[in-house]
Amino acid sequence: MPKTVIIDCFPASVQHYRKDYAVVAVDVMRAATTAVSALALGRRCFSVSSEESAFALAAQLQDPLLMGEMGGDMPASFDLNNSPAQLAHRTDLSRPVILLSSSGTRLIEDAGACESGYVACFRNATATADYLRRHSRIAVVGAGSRGEFREEDQMCCAWIAARLIESGYTPENQETAQIIDRWRGVPPSACADGHSALYLARTGQLEDLEFVLKHINDLGLVCAVHKNEVVVAATEGSNRPVPRAGLSLSA
Repeated sequence: MPKTVIIDCFPASVQHYRKDYAVVAVDVMRAATTAVSALALGRRCFSVSSEESAFALAAQLQDPLLMGEMGGDMPASFDLNNSPAQLAHRTDLSRPVILLSSSGTRLIEDAGACESGYVACFRNATATADYLRRHSRIAVVGAGSRGEFREEDQMCCAWIAARLIESGYTPENQETAQIIDRWRGVPPSACADGHSALYLARTGQLEDLEFVLKHINDLGLVCAVHKNEVVVAATEGSNRPVPRAGLSLSA
């Protein structure tokens, strides 16, 4: 069977890839970056798609850190926005993260319902692509925002797909090939003029944009998602699966 990769966008698209695909959830600004950064810091991280789910899960965990936004606004009673930069400043590493966002965390949850689901951003794009070679069919799906496939997500999806193609995969459709060609050789800073970056600037959250652009393939961390928990699947140097730890709620 030929090995193939396809790039798509929006959480609703995941339903097309539930069978026979490994699905990679990409939301560079900011849910995937926050989740990957949480694991890099040694935290547990859970993805939720509603405030109600966040508070229900919080009741099952010990002193969780509620992070996120809906429609751009941090919900009342949450501790932090959906901010990898803010998370990096925290020292309470024993507190698990419960993460909520307008579209990214729904995408992560949907990927977790697939047979094989992963989470990727600029920080771990290369490590993720190399690990994915164990799968024959791969769907790299951007979260999207306000009905738009944002530049930074296209770029990250293209990086992953291009590396797979270098190792023998074939793009499943012309749209995938076009996205790869569009972002080939383009520096990460090119997304600094996109709608996501403009939103962060307009709302005084440029620290997150700076964080994203300063952390490019700096982690050899492969992040899988099982149901709604993001977990470490492999680490740099081994590229072998690690034990599926942290799947119980009681710790």
